[in-house]
Amino acid sequence: MIGLVGIWIEFSACIVMSPHRPLFTVVTPTYNRAHTLGRVYASLCDQTWQDFEWIIVDDGSTDNTRALVLDWQQEARFPIHYVWQKNQHKKTAFNRGVRKASGELVVAIDSDDSLDKDALAAMMSAWYGIPEADRDRYVAITGLCARPDGKIVGDRYPKDIFDATALDMTFKYRVSGEKFGCMRTDVLLKFPFPEEIAGFVPESLVWRAIARAGYMTRFVNQVFRVYYDSSDSLSRQRDGQQHALGLWLLAQDTVVECLPWFRYRPRAFLMAAARYTRFYLHLRAARLPQPHGRSLRGAASRLLVYAMWPVGALLYMRDRVRM
Repeated sequence: MIGLVGIWIEFSACIVMSPHRPLFTVVTPTYNRAHTLGRVYASLCDQTWQDFEWIIVDDGSTDNTRALVLDWQQEARFPIHYVWQKNQHKKTAFNRGVRKASGELVVAIDSDDSLDKDALAAMMSAWYGIPEADRDRYVAITGLCARPDGKIVGDRYPKDIFDATALDMTFKYRVSGEKFGCMRTDVLLKFPFPEEIAGFVPESLVWRAIARAGYMTRFVNQVFRVYYDSSDSLSRQRDGQQHALGLWLLAQDTVVECLPWFRYRPRAFLMAAARYTRFYLHLRAARLPQPHGRSLRGAASRLLVYAMWPVGALLYMRDRVRM
C-alpha cells in the first residue's frame, strides 16, 4: 500500500484534471424513512473525508422526507441532490441514483443506517492503495458492518487486506454476513439491477454477475457501516411467498451460473437446489411466471434440482402450514 502522502498527491492530481468530480457519490434510496434518514445525514456530516456528494432518491414517500432534505441542503458542507419518483422499488431508485452519480465510486447506504466517521477516508486510502495500472481490474472496496454495540456482523476476511472476487469470497473462503463498501460507478452502469423483474431482487445477483465478468474486489477488515436491524427491513421478510421470485432467482443463479464453485461448498449448492423447488412451487401457487431466459440449463443443474426436489417440496409445505 502506498503511503498517505503519495495517495494525497495522486488524488490532488485527479482534482486538478477533474475539478468538479467528487471521488464518492453516496446514494440512498428511501421510502417513508424521514424518522431514520437523519441518522445517515448525521454520519455524513461527521465524515473525516468530505469529498463526496449525496443523492437521495425518494421512492414516492408520503411523509416529510422532502422538507427534511430541503433543510439539509441549506446547511450541509457537501452537495445534496434530491430526486423524487413515483413508488416503484428500491432497485429502481438505486439504478436512478447511479445514473445521476458524478463520483468515481458509489457508496450505497440504506436510509436507516450510518457510516463510521472514518469510512470514506478508509475507502479512499484502500482504493488508492491499489496500483493505478491495476485498478481497471477492480470494482470495489468492501469492508465490514457492525451493530450499534460494536459487534461485527458476520465473518471477518482471511486477511486484513485481501483481494478476490465476490464469488470466491462467498464460496471458496466461506465468508458470510452483511458487508459494505464502495463500487465503481462505470461498472454499476454496465450491471444495473433488472427493473423488468417485479419486486425484491437480491443484490448478490448483481455482485455475482460482476464477479463472473472478472472484476476483483479489495476486502479490508475495517468497519465502514453501522447496521440497524429495522422491523420493516427486507432481511426480516425473505421467507415464503412474499419474496418468492427474488429468492427463486438467487437459487437459480447458484445452481446454473455458479457451478464452477461447487467443489468449495457442495452443501450450499444442494440447499440452493432445494430452495429452487421451494420457491418455484410458491411461484406456481401464486400463478407468477418465471422470468424469461432464467430456467435450468445443463445436466449438472438439472441433476442437482431433481435430487433435492423432495427436500424443496417439504420446505414449501412447511411454508404453507405457517402461512
